[in-house]
Amino acid sequence: MVFLTAQLLLRNRVTDRYWRLQEVLQHARHFRGRKNRCYRLAVRAVTRAFVKCTRARRLKKRSMRTCQVELNRKVLADLAIYEPKTFKSLTALAQRRRQEGFAAALGDGKEPEGVFSRVVQYH
Repeated sequence: MVFLTAQLLLRNRVTDRYWRLQEVLQHARHFRGRKNRCYRLAVRAVTRAFVKCTRARRLKKRSMRTCQVELNRKVLADLAIYEPKTFKSLTALAQRRRQEGFAAALGDGKEPEGVFSRVVQYH
């Protein structure tokens, strides 16, 4: 961009600054206290929230790998939509195995009641 005067340059920078501040404050709207109104506090809180969010996504993937579920996420999503009772029983099984430990719950006949299985064919 070409600015003919210094005033136009300054005016353009001010509007950019305004929108950058508003973007940070928009991310901080749901915070409590002055963190959702004061820019200086909002920057710290938003940065910290983004760091925690990134770390949580990584930990979520790590914990999903430890469940030892042989179904991929697409099949689990289809089960949740089309067969909610089966999905609910699978989640109950996963929760109990997580609590008791995988080796203790494997093959001992303590599977939860109401496990439905039906072959779903995709064409």
